[in-house]
Amino acid sequence: MISLGCPKNLVDSEKMMAQLAEGGCVVGAPMAEADVVVVNTCGFLAAAREESLAVIREALVHKQANPTARVVVAGCLVSRDGEQLFEAVPGIDAIVGVNDRERLLKAVLGSRRVSHVTAYKETRSAGKMPASRISSDAGRFRLTPRHTAYVRISEGCSQRCTFCTIPSIRGPFRSKAPADVLAEARELLDDGAVELNVIGQDTTSYGMDFLTNADGANEVDLAALMSSLADLDGARWIRLLYAYPTRFSPRLIDVMAERENIVKYVDMPLQHMSDGVLRRMGRRVTRAKIETLLRRLREAGLAIRTTFIVGFPGESEAEFSELLSFVQEFKFDALGVFEFSPEEGTPAVRLRGPVDAELKADRARRVMLAQRKIALAANRRRRGQRLDVLVDGVDSAGRCIARHAGQAPDIDGVCLLSPPRPAGTIVRAKVTGSDGYDLRVTTDC
Repeated sequence: MISLGCPKNLVDSEKMMAQLAEGGCVVGAPMAEADVVVVNTCGFLAAAREESLAVIREALVHKQANPTARVVVAGCLVSRDGEQLFEAVPGIDAIVGVNDRERLLKAVLGSRRVSHVTAYKETRSAGKMPASRISSDAGRFRLTPRHTAYVRISEGCSQRCTFCTIPSIRGPFRSKAPADVLAEARELLDDGAVELNVIGQDTTSYGMDFLTNADGANEVDLAALMSSLADLDGARWIRLLYAYPTRFSPRLIDVMAERENIVKYVDMPLQHMSDGVLRRMGRRVTRAKIETLLRRLREAGLAIRTTFIVGFPGESEAEFSELLSFVQEFKFDALGVFEFSPEEGTPAVRLRGPVDAELKADRARRVMLAQRKIALAANRRRRGQRLDVLVDGVDSAGRCIARHAGQAPDIDGVCLLSPPRPAGTIVRAKVTGSDGYDLRVTTDC
């Protein structure tokens, strides 16, 4: 199996691998020796789709050398493009969409070309939401290191940002029942995880689709769920990712500030800081509200990671300058930039004022140069500080890789630890210097 895309897709891959193993498959053979190659794809942006198609074509080259082999394509690209994939990449044997995960085994073991692609269908009874409308992620065949794991608390998104394909691929927002989330978290902790990374397409909307109490308020929300996760024995670090700014409640900030095992870090994609661009993006938030929230998060001691989109249709030089100036002034702890990608079927495709590709690339470069200056200066200021770091293991270059609480897996910088310590341990270390975005740390202090 080849898993592409975001951590949500990785969780899908982990669950699919478990289903295959339970069905009698030996999972994990090198491609050259595999009877079946499963590619779990990403279809969010054009660049991700191109990567997915390239990997599928690589699998088909293997199939040409081994005619009895089978190529099965799963995931977001399938839900986005459906049976068009058979024509786009001839030779695929089966396709399985994100809402048809339970049919993967049949697609893998079959001998005919099959298509399992169904859209998410809402189910209600007398206006009431069911307790949970998400397939269980329990019993996964984990692809992450044993000490760190992702906990998916929701599926889909109902924000309807004008540039985003997620609602059409994954369906509307649905919360996973709290009991199911906690049971899955306990399973991961019992399997050796000490770090739980809370994920969903829109984590801060958690609970909005459950029944309300007599006062009209939701009985369950993210603050309550995070507090319950923090009560679990063995949960040393709990990290919140994919937070949407409009539903970040004061109570959630308090819980994150107060609970010691909730790391003081939040990943919150903001996308832009100009009101005009935010309005065209359909973000339902203003710069003033974002600034108020960011100030509260900083006052609570949270490190803040975000992402922005440059080159959105109609983005003027003044609107871009507003974004760039804010990045320079606020000094985010970590930041990523995407160039706007016009995605078929989204409202943004119809907006006027497309930004030239060269200008988009230049704007992305200018933001990242500004952020690099901020990040390198912050790393220099850390020299001499003492930090708790979680050891991830030794990389291909023989370096011991660790992370402090302000560094999420895979997306942020790391700590280069000496002397090496066993993976999964949390140790106290002193910052001795930096290497670009990474810190050099030692336990000999």
